[in-house]
Formats: sequence, structure tokens, C-alpha cells
Amino acid sequence: MAELPEVQIGGVKVDGAQPLFILGPCVIENEPFVRDMARRLKAIADDLGIRWIFKASYDKANRTAISSYRGMDCETGCRLLGDVGREIGVPVTTDVHSPEEVDIAAEYIDLLQIPAFLCRQTDIIVAAGQSGRVVNVKKGQFLAPWDVKNIAENC
Repeated sequence: MAELPEVQIGGVKVDGAQPLFILGPCVIENEPFVRDMARRLKAIADDLGIRWIFKASYDKANRTAISSYRGMDCETGCRLLGDVGREIGVPVTTDVHSPEEVDIAAEYIDLLQIPAFLCRQTDIIVAAGQSGRVVNVKKGQFLAPWDVKNIAENC
């Protein structure tokens, strides 16, 4: 079997030998909440000896109701996540929704995540791939497995 390449995400080595967990709240509700959640998750992860990345969305752009809480702007949210990651010593990730947000997020975020509903949007995939950050593309259920090759090539 071919050996998997190692990828460094912040201070975490991803080599396929051990699971890597992405943990965190759905959305940043406010600064005290996200800082408290990160500290609590770190304590649990440290207790269990697991490797992890902290995730929270600055903007939940896929809400079904227009009146649902979505979060905050990209710059504020990514800066906060970057601060939290440095404070507790773990890499951070968040979803990005446009090529412009990729540019902003790449300044603060260790792992850029493309939501499943945007996995076929070429402009955002290319921007993420050119950002210099590691990219996690969530595969949409509507996408055939063999079509993921095109996403990887674009990235």
C-alpha cells in the first residue's frame, strides 16, 4: 500500500496514522462563548490524548430561514478564531464562501474548509488552492465520487 503524504496543519501533523478530529460549535455566537468552548474542548482532547482542530463558522450562510442567526463578518470572525487558536495552541478552521473570503481567512486560519454546497464552485476552489493554506473540501451528496478528481485538480 502506498504511503500517505504528511501534511502540517498548524502544529498538528496529519499522516493518516491516527484520526484527526475537527471539533467546535456550529457558529460563533459571541467571543466569550467561542473562547469558553475552545478551552473546554482542549481540556477534553488533552484528557483523551487526541489530535484536533478547532472549528467554528463566522457565517452560517446555508440557513433555510432568512431570519436565522448567521454569525459575524469574515474579518472579525477569522481574526477571533486565529486568536483563539494561538491562545490554546491548536489549529483552527472555518468555512469560506467566496474567493474574497478565502483571501481574508488565509491570514488567520490554518485549514480552509469549503462547504459541501460550494464544492463545485471553481473560483472558490482555485482561490483556496492558491492561498497557501491546507484545504478541506466537503464533498456534496449530489456529487459522484469520481467527480472529486476534478475538484482536486482545480485546487
